[in-house]
Amino acid sequence: MDSEINSKANLQDILNSLEVDRKKIAETYQTCYILIGLAVLILAIGLIIRFVPLGIIGCLVPIIIAIVMYFRIEDDAIKYKLTYKMNVVGAALKDINDTLTITPQSGLPEYEFISSELFTTRPDRYKTQDLISGIVDKTSFWFAEVHAEYKTETRTKNGTKTTWHTIFKGIVFVADFNKNFNVSTVVRPKGIADAIGSWFSKNVFSFGNSELVQLENTVFDEIFVTYSKNQIEARYILTPAMMERILDLNNKCDETISISFIHSKMYIAFPLSHNYFEAPIHSSLLASDLLTDDLSIVQFMQDIVHELDLNTRIWGKE
Repeated sequence: MDSEINSKANLQDILNSLEVDRKKIAETYQTCYILIGLAVLILAIGLIIRFVPLGIIGCLVPIIIAIVMYFRIEDDAIKYKLTYKMNVVGAALKDINDTLTITPQSGLPEYEFISSELFTTRPDRYKTQDLISGIVDKTSFWFAEVHAEYKTETRTKNGTKTTWHTIFKGIVFVADFNKNFNVSTVVRPKGIADAIGSWFSKNVFSFGNSELVQLENTVFDEIFVTYSKNQIEARYILTPAMMERILDLNNKCDETISISFIHSKMYIAFPLSHNYFEAPIHSSLLASDLLTDDLSIVQFMQDIVHELDLNTRIWGKE
């Protein structure tokens, strides 16, 4: 009990200290915004009174001051955000599971994103952060935020126009599934399979000899399309109980998830638009609901181990 009280007191001390830093950063950003607004106003007045040179020269002064202030405070902002993730989020994770850790500048490696076979397009731009890892009973798991994009280029009269398209934005969850699979089995939202055609030339792995797997659960087959090179192994993985668990998990998500079973791992992609574990700049760190959303997504990810019964060693791997 005493250690718990001390832990909460230490966390409160960290929050109080960071709140001072947050206010300084927020006030500096606000001053920058005001200076930019002032620059726009001066330029507008110069245009209205038809004294453009005065407007241009007058607006340059607040713009230069704003730029200098912004870059001076940016290092402090980066340090503040990193300290928040390591000391505040990191400490809060221990209340959920003592094995949980966060590594803000790490994530899911791009090669693992590709080899998971969850998606059919190779990323041209890939960002990942906030790797969280832990253990529940015998099962190791980890997850990270990922934003993967591909680009298209079109010729215009002014040259080449590059457009970026999102392949996936959200969280990719990985867990030890306790068996070295002979082949890969991939479960995707049914709509994705219909959209492959136009981008088939960019298919990373191609489906090769993978076959469509028809499963006994008609509701599962209405939502998902399943591919595997081994029908027997796919059915051994996707038992009636497992399919029901996946459907229950999917029902808790706003968008349809994707799942793959490869080597000895299970991958699940959760499409999400919200960035988690970010330190607030323009709202107080002392708010009672500061970590509510962040901790709820962590709890949700950890609960997957129980929801999908991953601790049951049905193949005897220890």
